[in-house]
Amino acid sequence: MVIESFSSQSIAIVIIDASIKNNTTTSILHMHILNHPLIKTLHHTACVTSAEAELFTIRCGISQASSKENISKIIIITNSIHVAKNIFNPLSHLLQSQSVAISGDLHQFFSRDPNNLIEFWECSSYLNWHLHKAVNLEMKAFNPTPVYPCKISWDYSKKMECDNILNIWKMTFQASNGKENQFLNLLDDNSFVIELSYIKGGPWLQLFGLLNSLCAHVLRAITNHALIGEYRLRFFPREEFKCSCSVYPIESR
Repeated sequence: MVIESFSSQSIAIVIIDASIKNNTTTSILHMHILNHPLIKTLHHTACVTSAEAELFTIRCGISQASSKENISKIIIITNSIHVAKNIFNPLSHLLQSQSVAISGDLHQFFSRDPNNLIEFWECSSYLNWHLHKAVNLEMKAFNPTPVYPCKISWDYSKKMECDNILNIWKMTFQASNGKENQFLNLLDDNSFVIELSYIKGGPWLQLFGLLNSLCAHVLRAITNHALIGEYRLRFFPREEFKCSCSVYPIESR
């Protein structure tokens, strides 16, 4: 299939790679048509992740290949196929700006001819395929000078900011007089307290639906209501809400 692709002048093969070194992200692409390297592009920047750089390189490759006359098929070869899948992710994500730009290029490419085609091939680095290896070696040969003597990637900056917020919250909470007032400790399956986390919105909500008792405790903590008369009167007004002991017309919190 590779030999057949290299023998057609209507097929553009784009080989890409990206990595981070000295806090600088480097991305590279080689575009081949008729088994000849037609375009070589190298980018390097700071404050971005390797995934962002990889998707940007895919964007450059698609843009350059689709602008060539008589190209009806584009083959993107990468060792990070999971990054390429973000192009077709309709949800909001950190790589959305790049995926939107790529979608625009693909719209023009397919509008020109509905029979045009794009394929994504995964080529792991350990396979040592000579063309992908050439891209990888050229990328590693680039030795950037660090911009700052500290980590400055977006992910690291997000982690540091979130860790600082969580530490301040913990210190403030420990010094608060209201800790024992309507406070609920959430425990995991091993009875350990669930720690605060910034990953994927934190783990709390994921655990609420596992146990009915836990869901009831959380409901009471969040709404400041127990499953008593006042709660039933508020949320289930058509049901009986009076206390069965008949001492009080309605139980309140």
